[in-house]
Amino acid sequence: MTIQVFGHKSPDTDSTGSPIIWAWYLNDVKGQQAEPVLLGEPNTEAAFVLQKWNLPKPRIIAGIDAGAPVIIVDTNNPAELPADINDADIQAIIDHHKLVGGIETSGPINITIRPLACTATIMHNLMGPNAAAMPDHIKGAMLSCILSDTLEFRSPTTTDQDRKLAVALANDLGLSIPEYAAEMFAAKSDVSAFSEAELLRMDSKEYEVAGKQFRVSVLETTSPKSVLDRKDALMAAMPGVAAEDGADQVLLFVVDILNEEATMLIPNALSKTVAEKSFGATVTGDTVVLPGIMSRKKQIIPNLKV
Repeated sequence: MTIQVFGHKSPDTDSTGSPIIWAWYLNDVKGQQAEPVLLGEPNTEAAFVLQKWNLPKPRIIAGIDAGAPVIIVDTNNPAELPADINDADIQAIIDHHKLVGGIETSGPINITIRPLACTATIMHNLMGPNAAAMPDHIKGAMLSCILSDTLEFRSPTTTDQDRKLAVALANDLGLSIPEYAAEMFAAKSDVSAFSEAELLRMDSKEYEVAGKQFRVSVLETTSPKSVLDRKDALMAAMPGVAAEDGADQVLLFVVDILNEEATMLIPNALSKTVAEKSFGATVTGDTVVLPGIMSRKKQIIPNLKV
């Protein structure tokens, strides 16, 4: 049977590119049948990357057949996966997030979780010498994943491995990292076509903190004003999105890539408490600026308190 390789819901560049990279490796190097698939529409940056490197958009799936062989990448959180994930034949997990728990397998599997900024970097390590066989479109996908997840090395999650690999890939491809990253971030920043509810779910993960269910949403942009101009409408949409998704609260962080800070929207007392307890912020209005906050994985999620 064909192995389906996929990442989390609301696919960003890493969760779109990494399944493509690993499916290539399984097919072309390991001689196994594999297909990259998605659990939703890719975001605007990921869509740009697919077009840039002439990569077909992977098939979007809603669920998994019982017993179907799968490999999970860029997450280990059941809340970000199909509800029937534990009925699948999970063969491996490749990830760079904290271990959440809740995934069950029918037998022993390979699990690789490493403290690197990007799943694609871990994949390069796992490939070993075989990585030299990557064609340009796979190298392009890998470079894109790294630049996206590190915010062009601005994120505190960035490691020397991520940086060195990105530089080597860019050299192989004859690309300027600043110029290519600027193209990617421009694509990521163009959210004018999306509704408020779509923006709140675009780059979003579900986490429980002290019994509270949060949808933690991040919008990374070089044009924060274009998002913050919609602040009132975004806050008005939050209760409906939370109710539909079974959450107590949507937390939205607008990350200013260039100024290296995040603006958190404060629609109510719960979000005000979260901002003050989690980040030591003083909240006086319906937004609060959090200097230096760039990473949901390293700076936001681990610090959330209620």
